[in-house]
Amino acid sequence: MKVFLDLFKDYRFVFSFVVLVFILILALMSFASPFDPTLWNVVPRDMPPSGEYWLGTDSNGQDIFWQATFAVRNSLIISLIAGLVSRVIAILVGMVAGYNGGATDRVLMFISDGLLVIPIFLIFVLLSMLMREYMNLALLGLMLSLLSWPWDARLIRSVILSLREREFTKTAILSGTGTVSLVLKEYLPFATPLIFSTLINNIAFAIGLEITLAFLGLVNLTIPTLGTMLNWAITYQAILLGRWYWVLTPVVLSLFLFIALYWLSVSISEYLDPRTRIQRVGA
Repeated sequence: MKVFLDLFKDYRFVFSFVVLVFILILALMSFASPFDPTLWNVVPRDMPPSGEYWLGTDSNGQDIFWQATFAVRNSLIISLIAGLVSRVIAILVGMVAGYNGGATDRVLMFISDGLLVIPIFLIFVLLSMLMREYMNLALLGLMLSLLSWPWDARLIRSVILSLREREFTKTAILSGTGTVSLVLKEYLPFATPLIFSTLINNIAFAIGLEITLAFLGLVNLTIPTLGTMLNWAITYQAILLGRWYWVLTPVVLSLFLFIALYWLSVSISEYLDPRTRIQRVGA
């Protein structure tokens, strides 16, 4: 309880918390939608916002508000899959490479460096073109995760390398502490702020990349996401026709989501950082 009270003193966390709660409520509302998000012409087309259609309707004959609820839910699913899977890979690679060192470190960092120097975006485009017909939420999330861990693995490795040379590590080893226990009890608390911040950053990265791929038409456009909503709006020239409510819905939701995720990452990372905690206690 005290943790939340301390975090709520930070305006960045308050803003992020409110926005993310609102986003989650939207996502949950999709389960109560009266419309199937994959069907067209279920409502009159190109209707402006009104009491019946809160955000209007699009040129596909879909209610924009209810489409937005599905879009938010699906984008969150994709980004969470990408973020969590990439965190598992990054933590394993970073901790094993940093603690073991030697040949293990060189091999793992060679793989990581190889993935860092290749043009990742072009690979995503190529994979999306090859698998577009079979693309679903899980597959897209896994695709985004498998190439987004190398830099974070290097960051985690650098933390473990620093901790391995400290006196408490030598003391723990001499006292008979096992490797797993040492890593989980001693190293993980120091690495937690970095792991958490990179998780949130990867979630934001996955959402942004999904929007980019959808904007280019390289994903399954029948699945509503923030990116596919924007793609359909641009395809039907919503801006030129003055249907601002159609374009602004995914743009505003994406913008607030990016800002909320960034500020959440910064505020919680600062709170969890042991150095910041010492300064806070001292103050």
